Amino acid sequence: MNMDLTVGKPESVLWKFCVPLFGSIIFQQLYNIADSFVAGKFIGENALAAVGNSYEITLIFIAFAFGCNIGCSVIVSQLFGAKRYRDMKTAVSTSLIASAVVCAVLMLFGMIGCSGLLQLIRTPAEIYADSKLYLQIYLLGFPFLLFYNVATGIFSALGDSKTPFLFLAVSSTCNILVDMIFVSAFDMGVAGVAWATFLCQGASAVLALIVVRKRLAAIEADGKKVLFSVTLFQKIVVIAIPSILQQSFISIGNIMIQGVINGFGPGVIAGYSAAVKLNNLVITSLTTVGNGISNYTAQNMGAGMLPRIKDGFRAAVKMVWVLCVPLAALYLLANGFLIRIFLEHPSELALLSGVRFLQIVSPFYFIISVKLVADGILRGAGLMKQFMITTFTDLILRVLLTMALSVRWGYLGIWSAWPIGWCAGAALSVWFYRRNFSCFTKRSKV
Repeated sequence: MNMDLTVGKPESVLWKFCVPLFGSIIFQQLYNIADSFVAGKFIGENALAAVGNSYEITLIFIAFAFGCNIGCSVIVSQLFGAKRYRDMKTAVSTSLIASAVVCAVLMLFGMIGCSGLLQLIRTPAEIYADSKLYLQIYLLGFPFLLFYNVATGIFSALGDSKTPFLFLAVSSTCNILVDMIFVSAFDMGVAGVAWATFLCQGASAVLALIVVRKRLAAIEADGKKVLFSVTLFQKIVVIAIPSILQQSFISIGNIMIQGVINGFGPGVIAGYSAAVKLNNLVITSLTTVGNGISNYTAQNMGAGMLPRIKDGFRAAVKMVWVLCVPLAALYLLANGFLIRIFLEHPSELALLSGVRFLQIVSPFYFIISVKLVADGILRGAGLMKQFMITTFTDLILRVLLTMALSVRWGYLGIWSAWPIGWCAGAALSVWFYRRNFSCFTKRSKV
């Protein structure tokens, strides 16, 4: 089930590799969407606001899981492309050991700082208790999230995007069912939503690690692997830390934005919580292509086949625009219906604020998608300085504009900050990509 991304027509290779990733990311988002759906439909508007409020804090922890995923995936991809299988196996064990240490530190920080983080974002009193309960249970399940992400990074590095898809398809479907049972049958409230995610993510993480172990054992390598390599750890860190910082600062920026949104009350919070779930479904789907192009770039860099990277960029842009057309149209034409999916009896403010968010940001999916593809190439090539500059430009602009425009135009000013930041970041990402890869003009061989 492993796949060599250094051979074949780039467009065909990327489609074959990324289509299962699309499915995986959709099912991954179903975890969060299921939580919001069940909270809003079966508990109430305040419960949806509590889950959405906590979600902005969980993004900090997701950032570390994502960074460990990318750091492991890029280095393993390069070693796999270069056919250095013994070093590849050492990189995997090194990643797992380092991730375990990171996990322990983060869980300790989260449990101690949970209340402070909720107070920092001005969590309204009426949703504070549920927000804290959801966050605490989420932290207990963080090891499952972290190690599952590392496992999927290993699968992707080996060119296998189907196995993670199968795990997520089953576990996310079970999560929806368990959510509804815990909330409607056992009347567990927000705690039921959190425990359902804990159980289902735990099962998928354990199974993923078992399959990774068997997959690596089937790959023959010369000599005995080293359990932990300082040299490989340093290479992983060079990729992982910028990715973690990128995602962490995005999360911190989102927390600051959430703090501004919280000042407008539970109605706007609930509308934003519903709309941002839908927005994240699109962004993470587009990010999947970026992750796919990172693995594609890393394998081809390892194999010394640099001209294929430029062909891969063109192919990836076509892919994301194919996705953007129906999704942008859906969010523009059916936004009210989509927001109501999360809210049984939405207030006028909750519905209107969610609809306006989708109307403002969805036309700009074509812009952010190009940024994510270019970022994927920069990351896969190890150009982390440029990658971070583009991300921080987008983030800083969004945070500053959120604070400035909200004073004049209320929540509409906050929503307007998204496309402005996306456009600035996209311009930088494409410029860095062209600056580093424009010399590779020769068409790759099929």
